[in-house]
Amino acid sequence: MNAISQNSYGGPEVLHETECERPVPGPSEVLVRVKAAGMNPTDWKHRQFPGFLDRLPLVLGWDVSGVVEGVGIGVTIHEPGDEVFGMLPYPYGAGSFAEYVVAPARALVRKPAGIDHVQAGAIPLAALTAWQALVDTADLRPGQRVLIHAAAGGVGHLAVQIAKERGAHVIGTASAPKHALLRELGADELVDYRNEDFTDIDPVDLVLDTLGGDTAARSLEVLKPGGQLVSIAVRNVPEDLPDRAAERGARVRVLLVEADQEGMRAIADLVAAGRLRAVVEATFPLDQAAKGHALGDTGQVTGKVVLTLP
Repeated sequence: MNAISQNSYGGPEVLHETECERPVPGPSEVLVRVKAAGMNPTDWKHRQFPGFLDRLPLVLGWDVSGVVEGVGIGVTIHEPGDEVFGMLPYPYGAGSFAEYVVAPARALVRKPAGIDHVQAGAIPLAALTAWQALVDTADLRPGQRVLIHAAAGGVGHLAVQIAKERGAHVIGTASAPKHALLRELGADELVDYRNEDFTDIDPVDLVLDTLGGDTAARSLEVLKPGGQLVSIAVRNVPEDLPDRAAERGARVRVLLVEADQEGMRAIADLVAAGRLRAVVEATFPLDQAAKGHALGDTGQVTGKVVLTLP
């Protein structure tokens, strides 16, 4: 099979198409013929630095949508021919930038019939991150106020929709040209981070921090007593931030997304009902993965970039 691999860390130019052996599903695993694979900021980062994956050669990619080609012993929930989507186990299960990939059977769920593989391939990692932050971690309730940083990004734009589904009042930070899209997705208030200070908003119950650093630190200023800041910037959260939050009667929690069939089923239900959709800025065929990475490196992607396969 063909896959996109790298033998060193660096810019998009380290990526190359290579031929490798097609994997074989083991116990409780399925073999998926990949039809689409979403790209995420974690892909650009792991291309540049070892991160969690200190191994070479390396095939990246955690998002996958495709067709079950074969099943390993003990699999009862999928069978050949099923259209499925989901997230490979993060961080060590990367490998969806390829024609075939093996995945734990219970990391995948049925693809809703009403969407194509591009849409399905764009959703899993970012939507699971948003779901696990807002629902599993913060238990976001109706009427609560939530601030979502980088609201037009991959995680952010899906978090806006999930927060609205939870009945929250949603505030997002994004550049002004992206405000119309975010209002369409359900945002109630928007802050142009280039010209406005998000700390001027009324206090919120929850901050979803996708950026870390100074943004995470300053976000404490807008939290109500008893509020929460959930950060997905796992390597960029100031060490003293939890203590500083505690002094204000608030809490900081740092989230690393996990493969989660229950969460994927909830997400699939929202997608099937037309209440959650991914915005796809661009698609590239597998052999042009480097172009997708170059676009991601700009830091200005609205929604997602997706690799497509025949």
